[in-house]
Amino acid sequence: MEYIPVDGGVTAPGGFLAGAACAAIKRKDRADVAVLYSQVPAAAAGVFTANRVKAAPVLLSMERLSGGRAQAVVANSGNANACNGGGGLSDARAMTAAAADVLGIPEEYVLAASTGVIGKRLPMDRVLPAVRKAAANLSRRGGSQAAEAIMTTDTFRKEAAVSLALGGRRVTVGGMAKGSGMIHPNMATMLCFLTTDAAITPACLRQALKSAADRTFNMITVDGDTSTNDMAVVLANGLAGNEEICAPGEDYRLFVEALTAVCQKLAVDIARDGEGATKLIEVTVRGAATQEDARLAARAVAASSLVKAAVFGRDANWGRILCAAGYSGASFDPGLVDVFLGGLQVAAGGSGLDFDEAKAKEILGGEKVEIVLDFKEGGFSATAWGCDLSYDYVKINADYRT
Repeated sequence: MEYIPVDGGVTAPGGFLAGAACAAIKRKDRADVAVLYSQVPAAAAGVFTANRVKAAPVLLSMERLSGGRAQAVVANSGNANACNGGGGLSDARAMTAAAADVLGIPEEYVLAASTGVIGKRLPMDRVLPAVRKAAANLSRRGGSQAAEAIMTTDTFRKEAAVSLALGGRRVTVGGMAKGSGMIHPNMATMLCFLTTDAAITPACLRQALKSAADRTFNMITVDGDTSTNDMAVVLANGLAGNEEICAPGEDYRLFVEALTAVCQKLAVDIARDGEGATKLIEVTVRGAATQEDARLAARAVAASSLVKAAVFGRDANWGRILCAAGYSGASFDPGLVDVFLGGLQVAAGGSGLDFDEAKAKEILGGEKVEIVLDFKEGGFSATAWGCDLSYDYVKINADYRT
């Protein structure tokens, strides 16, 4: 492992500050507006929802990231600013303009993000003052406040950071994310903001983010719903002073590993914090003929409502696991597949074994349930993360809007 975990989250890298304020969008008891700021312009890249219905801040940020540079992000929770027509886009632009004015930077260098209820206009009379307040009160300690401000039904902040050596310089990668419901692999189903003081070109940064997202954010699922507001954005300000990464090579490889580590920590936290979840599910497919086969099968098993419900009920119904792999689109011979729950093998060659049901129930009762499928057809593997499906998921989403 070429990197080490460090404290500080999204503001751990040099030159990054954050702040938060309360606009009382949905709740009056905590901050719901966050501003993330780089003290110098940064290379920037993003990945966005594959949903055809895209929220106003997604459209605005996609447009602004086409230039490969950014310096700040303004985000809110409690309201998605989605499906509001031209008014929604005007509101997103107004938020970025307010942040840019306080920060003294070009408005086109400010990205926007929102999460919450769809189809309602933002209360701009409260949002804009909160944006200005958050932008005026930035600090290195503000990262955790910002991570809390973007939460919706999340039960805990999601933060991560690692440090590594690149070309004799100490480089840091940090991040924060939110996500609990409407989580399904199809880009990066949540809001995620990543930072680094590494020097890297926008083109390499885009490639690195896509690689990391494919292995982490695209491998999580909670409920099969791909949101209108999903985005993951990374800013790289170069203040670490390393030689700029401008092509694949050893420094690029090390950077991608560190970025992926941060993304994986955040992705697993999102899966663990799924709405109503009582346990994390980790699905690994090994021995696949291709990488795509492994990913398709792992995601399908993690996403299966039947598998998730069985895990919640501590029912070792391995047939549901094999069934989900079968409709995933992955190519494999069902007659070769072995299935394991934790260290307990429950099927061999596509057929059930006489396994210890009590032991299986004990495994399924843990806080983390590991499911492994061995296709025995090749050298590729992939891991996906999800959570169980409990009664509380329905309760939370039955009255989400009200």
